[in-house]
Formats: sequence, structure tokens, C-alpha cells
Amino acid sequence: MIKSAYIHIPFCDSICSYCDFCKLLKNNEWINLYLNALEKEIKGKYKGEVLDTIYIGGGTPSSLSIEQLNKLFNILKILKFSETIEFTFECNIENITKEKLELLYKNGVNRLSIGIQAFSEKYLKYLNRKHDVKMVSDKISIAKTIGFKNINIDLIYALKNQTIEELNNDLDLFLKLDISHISTYSLIIEPNTKLYIDNTENIDEYIDYDMYKLICKKLEKNGYNHYEVSNFSKPGYQSKHNLTYWNNEEYYGFGMGASGYIDNVRYDNTRGLNEYLKGNYVKDKHLVEKKEKIENEFILGFRKIKGINKLSFKEKYNLDIKSIDIVNTLLKENKLLEDEKNIYINSDYIYVSNDIIVNFIDLNL
Repeated sequence: MIKSAYIHIPFCDSICSYCDFCKLLKNNEWINLYLNALEKEIKGKYKGEVLDTIYIGGGTPSSLSIEQLNKLFNILKILKFSETIEFTFECNIENITKEKLELLYKNGVNRLSIGIQAFSEKYLKYLNRKHDVKMVSDKISIAKTIGFKNINIDLIYALKNQTIEELNNDLDLFLKLDISHISTYSLIIEPNTKLYIDNTENIDEYIDYDMYKLICKKLEKNGYNHYEVSNFSKPGYQSKHNLTYWNNEEYYGFGMGASGYIDNVRYDNTRGLNEYLKGNYVKDKHLVEKKEKIENEFILGFRKIKGINKLSFKEKYNLDIKSIDIVNTLLKENKLLEDEKNIYINSDYIYVSNDIIVNFIDLNL
């Protein structure tokens, strides 16, 4: 049963200048055409399930005008929401306004995800961001006053020449915001971004590791539960939507560039505006056989700090998780640990968890 939907509103306004996602934001007519196509895609794919999570994200959906947001929420009336839905809307702090926040709240959004990323002036310039501490604090206060209790903010670390002290200062400022969830990401230089074009290099891996340890220690000391490799939450505020991915469950993906997983088929939508507007939504898809499902269960499940539930694994695949040779090998090497319920990555290896997860690609079952 599908219980989650990701809706891609892919208008990026600060990363590059040549992809179709950027071009969309600069033309209101294209935005309206895009929303019309999105409505057609949802009507064509959606099978009427009651959804427990919806995530509207992508580039900068908060850059939509009030009129465009109203149009989007009218489209979403096609979907059925559970009474306990987690409804997330991704925001850029620079284009959040009180009017937009009130509109989101009125339409059922109950979780905000805000890309703060940093507070240091030199790193904000480096990331092409224009906010400051006061702007962030003021706008989050407005959101709380309106009624938003579940707020995530993103922190990017391991920036070029960043020091441990600078990261520690940013963490102090993040903690003062008193929000429910923090996602942390070590900077990765992606092709076709400004940082890539500027020949920016990744930070030394040993400094990166020290920064990761600082983040874990400081956030846990301040009441955050480290429940996934990159994610920390106050009690009761884990991301239900992201857990859909990490639990290897199926979900809808709507919108240009979105990915989905429906009826054992994983698919990627086109990233080309012309194709999407023509109704040629899906670019690639493939049927996920049992072997790949099991591999994904490990690759995704071991991102969770608690790992994989042994009973759930047995019920899903009619297979004892410890009947898989590599699981026992890694347990003997103390890279994996187990308790009564779960098998999980030893905390000493979480930072290099990819070195463990790679063992579950092309499993011998």
C-alpha cells in the first residue's frame, strides 16, 4: 500500500543558470503550464490511497507566488490525506513571508524544511545565500506563531577552508533557533553548479570526520536523537516521509525530475520541460525483482542508526537475515552489531557506512 507522495516543484533560483529547472522560475507562463502538466500526471497515476506523508520539494517551491501556490493546493485536493498526515513544504528562507506561511498552514502543511545551510557571512556568500541570523530567527518565530511546531533546517558543513571553530559557532546559532529537526550534509561538489565551475575542492577527509563527530556529540547533548546518518530530531519528530525511503517502502513521485517506486517499479521522470509538458513524464523505469529489493533493504535500511528489524525482514522476504553470509561476516568483524530486535552498523563505523553498505550490492543469495 502506497502511503507517501513526493511532489517536485523544481524551481531553483540560486544554483545554476542553464537547466530547465532554473528557466522555469523566470517565466510565469511556464510555471502555469508546468502546474497544469503536474495536475494531469497526478490524475493519471494516483490510485486513491490515503496518504500518510506528502513532501513538496525540489528546488525552491516557496518561490511560487500566492496565486501559484493557491493553484498548487487546488491541484493537491485530488489526493486523500490521513488524519495524522505529515505534510512537508520545502522553503528558502529568503522568500518566506508571513502571507505565504499562513497560506501553507491553512492548506494543511504542518512541517517546514528550510535550507539555512550556514550563518557565517563568508560561507553564505560562498553558497550564494543572502540571509543572516536575524532574518532566520524572525521568520522562524513567525512560523511558530502561526502554528508550525515541526520545522527542519539544513546545515551544510565541510565547506572550503572551514574550521572546527566556525562549525561550532554555526551549531550554537542553529541550536538557539530551538527547532525540532536538523539535517546535516557534508558539502559535495556537484557538476554544473557554481562551486564546480569555480573549481572548488572538497575539504580534507580527516577534518570532515572531526566535524561529523562534533555535530553528533553536540546535537545529542542538546536533546536531539541521531536516528539516521545525516538526521537528528527531537523526540517524536523523526521525518516520517524520509523513513518511507529508508524503510524501502513504495511512494509516488510526481513532477519533472521526480523519482517514484510503485508496484515494484522504480521510475525517474524526465528532467526536460518540453517532454514533461507533452505528457511524456517517465524517462526511465525498471521492475525491481526480489534480489534487488533485498539489496535495497540493506542499502537503505542501514542508513538508520537502529538499522534493520530482524522480524520485519523475515516477514517481508520469508528469509532469515542471518542466513545471508555477508551479514554474519560483518557481525564477526564487529562492523555490524545486533540486539534482540535489530541489526545495525556499529557507531564506530557510521561515518564510513558506505564502505559497509557496498558489501550488499550484487548479493549472493
